[in-house]
Parts: sequence; C-alpha cells; structure tokens
Amino acid sequence: MKRSRMKLIAIVTSIAGSAIALLAWSQTWFGLVLASGAGAHVDAEVIAVPGSVASPALAALGLAGLALAAALALAGPAISIVLGVLEVVLGGCLVLASALALADPVAAVSASVTEATGVAGDRPTAELVGAAVATAWPTVAVAGGVLVVAAGVLVLATGTRWAGSSRRYRSGLEPADGSQPAQRGAAERAVDDWDELSRGDDPTDDAVDDAEASTDPADDTADTTVDPADDTTGPEPTR
Repeated sequence: MKRSRMKLIAIVTSIAGSAIALLAWSQTWFGLVLASGAGAHVDAEVIAVPGSVASPALAALGLAGLALAAALALAGPAISIVLGVLEVVLGGCLVLASALALADPVAAVSASVTEATGVAGDRPTAELVGAAVATAWPTVAVAGGVLVVAAGVLVLATGTRWAGSSRRYRSGLEPADGSQPAQRGAAERAVDDWDELSRGDDPTDDAVDDAEASTDPADDTADTTVDPADDTTGPEPTR
C-alpha cells in the first residue's frame, strides 16, 4: 500500500471517530424515570438525559481528536509518531468516558435528577432514580473512541514510512537552483523603487548614473580611427 494512502486512511479514521463521538455526545443517552414520591417538578414521566450531561468530557475529547487529525495532515515521519501516541491515549479516554457512563448510569444521570428535584448529593439522588434506560448512543460513542485508537495504532505502525514535505520556500527573485535571475519583472522593480522612495532615496538617480556611464561603441570607434589624410609620416625616403 502506498505511503500517501496509509496516511490518508489514518487521518480519515481519526476524523470519523472524533466526529462520531461528538455526534453521540449531542444525543440522548438515558431515559430517566424517577422513583415514586420523588417530588419531581416535571410534567414528563421520562426525562431525557443527553450525552452532554452523562459524559460532559466527551466534547473536549472529540474536538481534540479533530485537531490531532489536522496535525497529522502536516506532520512528517518523526512528529507523526508522537501524534500517534497522543491519538491512542485520546481514543482510550473517549472509550473510558463513554464506558463509565454505561457502567454506572445512576451516577451519569445524577445531574438531571438534581435539576428535576432540587436534591443534590450522590446518595440522595441515587435513591430518587427509579430507572435509567440507556439508548444506543453511549455504545456509538465507544465505537468512535475505538476508531480513534485504531487510527493512532495505524500511525504508529506506518508513520515512519510517511514521506516528509520536500517543498522549499524561496524568494520570488531567486531561482530554485540558486543562480541569479536573468531579469527581474516589472512588479519587483516597482516594489524596489517604492522601498527606495520610502527611505528617502530617488530611484531615478541610479538610472541617470547608468546612462552617463554607458557610452556608444560607435563613438569609441570614431575616436580611435585615424584619417589617412592627416597621416603625414609617410614612408621614409630612400637614399
């Protein structure tokens, strides 16, 4: 498999896992039913508990996963290994945050119990919970975390073979081979003239000096040509 394709798969998997976790965080995780005589100030019999209440840390972890995916797109072989380790840890945190809510639904819905009844504290709110029925979204969040972990493992396995960026940034006046440019464009000359004017220099002075320093080759030829009529030396007479 090509190195660019492996990198693309890792990035897409990371984005997918983080996006799934964020989507699950915004959905209903539990249907809360209060115990009889709880004195809840709500009209509905079942209280919907969203993921933002059951697992509030999931949003920050999902956003961090998206940021890591963006960093992977720019990373070279060395940095990708560090990012791969971070991604495995981040995916593990996503799985843990979702699994804890599934393992202890009473603690996950305690904030909703307090909001409905005004009773606070772990033990009092636990006594007021009649039932807490989980939906499929906590499991979806776990799956998103597993995808992020898989993306991190793929980065660790293939990141050293990723091609680094070979692009080099050069000035627009300097060719890539290091040679001097043969001729500057009008735009570059205009910028240089503006810089000289900003410093208080007149860019036309150089043009005048160049014009005075240059001479016409025809004039030099005319100065050095000797008129045959003016040559009075002639041949030396014989004796």
